[in-house]
Amino acid sequence: MSPYANKPTSGEPTPDASESVPDDISSFTSSSQSGESTCGALNPELDAGHSEEFGELERHGLLTELSRRRFIQASSAAAAFLAFGQPLLAGAQETVNAGSVTLKVNGQSQTLELDTRISLLDALREHMDLTGTKKGCDHGQCGACTVLIEGRRVNSCLMLAFAAEGAEITTIEGLAKTSDPKAIEDLSPVQAAFLTHDGYQCGYCTPGQIISATATITEQQKGELSIVSWQSGQIDRPELSDDEIRERMSGNICRCGAYPNIVAAVRAAAKGASA
Repeated sequence: MSPYANKPTSGEPTPDASESVPDDISSFTSSSQSGESTCGALNPELDAGHSEEFGELERHGLLTELSRRRFIQASSAAAAFLAFGQPLLAGAQETVNAGSVTLKVNGQSQTLELDTRISLLDALREHMDLTGTKKGCDHGQCGACTVLIEGRRVNSCLMLAFAAEGAEITTIEGLAKTSDPKAIEDLSPVQAAFLTHDGYQCGYCTPGQIISATATITEQQKGELSIVSWQSGQIDRPELSDDEIRERMSGNICRCGAYPNIVAAVRAAAKGASA
């Protein structure tokens, strides 16, 4: 109950202090220790320097309010102490969980000292400077972080870096025909198709879209099926129709809404790749 609940309204007689307040502060302290007070009152015998303040608050029924303020002050001080001490704890955890891992990315192997809990996405971006792979939702829902592991599509935000050791990892930086492409002819068929058909707007999701489209074409050429394949009855090397493309690319979200151009780019790349 609020300490102001029994405060008299304007025009009403003020009750006598002896009727609303215990004879001495010790009785109030006793009740608060037994759980009858909301925040617990402070014993003035333990804080002699504030005896006058306690007496004034007692007369006005505000002793619980002082206790609440003291509780907030103490809680804030404790929170500040924990905040300053946290970096030391984090550093200790990093030291305990560190390990060595060798990742083979775009044909080149590199050995790293990493936290064993780090994701493949963060290892690529923060430790290998391969920032083409984007961090979007960090929950495996948008596809911006898609990479190829042994030719298969993987959301790198959901895979531990240590789980990818020994595997062939391909990122957007490894798709072009040359390590430093200067012209559209130096790009992969999917990269070139995205440029030709304007399959991007802001470009943030584009690396993941291109990686996923590359895998989509490869999967279709191998005869792998999608739900659309079963629904259409084309289960023997189905044609990469627009519906097939939409279904197979559905794990990659474009917040700009460039889907029609993305479908056109994948269709064109598939025809070029199969020619």
